[in-house]
Amino acid sequence: MISEIRPIRTRRCRIAALRAEDARAVQAITDASVTARVHFLPEPFTLADAEALIAGGEAGQEFLGVWEREGAALLGVIGVHPNAGYEIEMGYWFAAAARGRGLAGEAVEAVIAALADVAPARRIVAECLRENRPSWKLLERVGFSATGRKGARPGRELLAWRAPAGGVRFDVC
Repeated sequence: MISEIRPIRTRRCRIAALRAEDARAVQAITDASVTARVHFLPEPFTLADAEALIAGGEAGQEFLGVWEREGAALLGVIGVHPNAGYEIEMGYWFAAAARGRGLAGEAVEAVIAALADVAPARRIVAECLRENRPSWKLLERVGFSATGRKGARPGRELLAWRAPAGGVRFDVC
């Protein structure tokens, strides 16, 4: 699926599939504040864990890196994978230094637009802990709403994205 998503440039970010040479940067941004919330990431998150993640360690999951548009710093990771039926689930984590600056929202919007383009018949979903207010609010800002269903992971709720009236219109150039 990610192979169908071409590299994306937003106002402040570059987004592309992670490569083996990105493993050190992924490890560096995946600290305890991330591993405490992302159920499949071990603590501590080692270089070997980062290499396995990029190589497709968990079946069906694919990961995009989010970098500074004009720099080399890795800001975050966005994962996508097909879910039961016709759903695509997305999740993300961002470096502590990148949080609270609107970068995650900008990147997530761009990836949603790309997913809607390459898989228009699939519903885009995310799981979130309601008490993770920053992430919940980000998901609502970019068009997700609670479905009333529990997520597959403990304590999480399922949210679904709805295309805006008139279709998808994100500026990702």
